[in-house]
Amino acid sequence: MVLGRRLQVLRERAGVSFEEAARALDVTHATVRRMEKAQVGLKVPYVEKLLRVYGVTDPGEIDGFLTLAREANRPGWWHRYRDVLPDWFSAFVSLEAEADQIRAYEPHYVPGLLQTEAYAATVLRAGMPHAPAGEIERLVSLRLARQELLTRDNPPLLWVVVDETVLRRPIGRPNVMRAQVSKLIDSGTAPHVRLQIMPFSAGPHSAMYGPFHLFRFPLPELPDVACAESLVGAAYFDQREEVSAFREALDRMCAQAAPLNRTEAILSGIRKEI
Repeated sequence: MVLGRRLQVLRERAGVSFEEAARALDVTHATVRRMEKAQVGLKVPYVEKLLRVYGVTDPGEIDGFLTLAREANRPGWWHRYRDVLPDWFSAFVSLEAEADQIRAYEPHYVPGLLQTEAYAATVLRAGMPHAPAGEIERLVSLRLARQELLTRDNPPLLWVVVDETVLRRPIGRPNVMRAQVSKLIDSGTAPHVRLQIMPFSAGPHSAMYGPFHLFRFPLPELPDVACAESLVGAAYFDQREEVSAFREALDRMCAQAAPLNRTEAILSGIRKEI
């Protein structure tokens, strides 16, 4: 996405049309458009040729672009899970890995980045009742591997609003839920994790349609991206008006939900009840 947007800036600055860029690569103008929107891969020879067409001559700048192109084409760590990873979720993991801020609303279950192994296995079995045990094990392994981003240097800010329903619905045996609530309490003490509980008493709110995530990135070329999940996949939004709707809903929920300094007390009380 970064490479595509930078190439777009160069093309427009050079006054080169889509058609002219396409002729240089011997492709259609639609292909150039898709390259700039990150809808197709960017081959290193294509990038090098476009840079010449756009008048880029500085060796350092050219080398920077080509390095970025090679990095963009390198499979992510999650590629080793491609046997169980659907395309729509591969995009999700990619966004999650690059974001420096992840905000979310979860009305059904504990966010994947904060789940225990036992809780994750129980949730996945319920959602995929016909999947073989080996596939469930691979998906649990993937979910735990995703959590490593919270312990890396300069981890992203994870700010989640969890509906009280999530904590009241029994998942597995009581010991599974107790361990999961304990993990939430421990995770909430990290400086880069903010966890708020949306209590039943708050009544209706602006995001009762389903779970969603909002990703923000450290590079200015990348827009915020919202992801709304469904039973069979997810929809991604990066247009300003659409993303603003998700952000506004989250801001309203954060104002309605229990304050951050009440989260540990609420979770401790629920743990005693389990």
